[in-house]
Amino acid sequence: MSNKEYCEKLRRYLAPTYGAPQVAFVRGRGAWLWDADGRKYLDFLAGIAVCSTGHCHPRVVTAIQQQASTLIHTSNLYCIPPQVELAKRLVELSFADRCFFANSGAEANEAAIKMARRWAGRHKASSARTIVTAEYSFHGRTLATVTATGQAKYREPFAPLPGGFRYVPYDDIDALREAVDEEVCAVMIEPLQGEGGVVVPHDSYLPAVRELCDERGVLLILDEVQTGMGRTGEWFAYQHSGIEPDIMTLAKALASGIPIGACLAREEVATAFQPGDHASTFGGNFVSCAAALTTIDVIESEDLVSNAARMGALIEARISGMAAEEPLIVGCRGRGLLKAVVLSQPKARELEAACMERGLLVNAMHDPTLVRLAPPLIVSEDEVEQALTILLDAARAVAQ
Repeated sequence: MSNKEYCEKLRRYLAPTYGAPQVAFVRGRGAWLWDADGRKYLDFLAGIAVCSTGHCHPRVVTAIQQQASTLIHTSNLYCIPPQVELAKRLVELSFADRCFFANSGAEANEAAIKMARRWAGRHKASSARTIVTAEYSFHGRTLATVTATGQAKYREPFAPLPGGFRYVPYDDIDALREAVDEEVCAVMIEPLQGEGGVVVPHDSYLPAVRELCDERGVLLILDEVQTGMGRTGEWFAYQHSGIEPDIMTLAKALASGIPIGACLAREEVATAFQPGDHASTFGGNFVSCAAALTTIDVIESEDLVSNAARMGALIEARISGMAAEEPLIVGCRGRGLLKAVVLSQPKARELEAACMERGLLVNAMHDPTLVRLAPPLIVSEDEVEQALTILLDAARAVAQ
């Protein structure tokens, strides 16, 4: 079928939660995608920071095939060997002592919320159950995580919402200090806001948050669903700041596109959970964990964390140069391969469309002056140059 035929069926049979797509992708390899009409695109969105090892990395594909032909599902009532190995690898890479596996970032954040409150039940007063999050944060779309999300447009249509959350401006330690009182058990923030506009906090912010949490005896939860697994030029974005959280959540890039989420925590916090407190039928299943284990192997063996840092620096330098040539482009911000191109006019949607017409996939953000770039970590210098050449040409067309 053609793009048009697929998209017509989508509009007929699917709930209208993603608007009206005009293209259907049917094949991918590396940093490239092909649509149903046979057209080729350079993918600088990577499934929204998901396809860390590129599309259909041969080693990841082989791992999925081998596991699927061996054993797909038993239950978490029994030991799942690849889940155990994945937990060990993540513990070795991070601050954590233990892991809980789910199926998505929202589910990982649900686990973090429950874990923090279960910990508080053992270590805090009975009134200390509130979690402080940041304005313009994004933590998921379940009822609890959409309530944790600091954006009213996501919350208000689904009222009444669960209680126990309050919001403060991001990168404002004074506001956070005022908000963390005896009713608070945890602070939940992103080390770099993704959906909120690729906002990098001041270097002093995360250390100050860690210090405040220690001072007030509350947990620090870092949502690294979008920033984790090498995207920012470190395995985890918290490593840029020299601090460690008490709980961290991962998802998106963990298994190269196979659904998985993870909630990692220190021993004292993780063991607040007891049998029956939390569970997931499919969380940590054989196939997802096999894909995640191989994803970690690929990131390590191909030095993709360093590549993210190098290619991110190249993108930043090239876009800074573009700003001198094209008034629509102001510059960019972000870390590693999570970047936002900053525009002088609210034309992000137009620029996204113009890029797609020219064979480049980018993402217009909620702020109409921001366009997100999040290519796979395997992206090459040549592909970066190709993408930015298209971006500049598209910006000139939009400006005219």
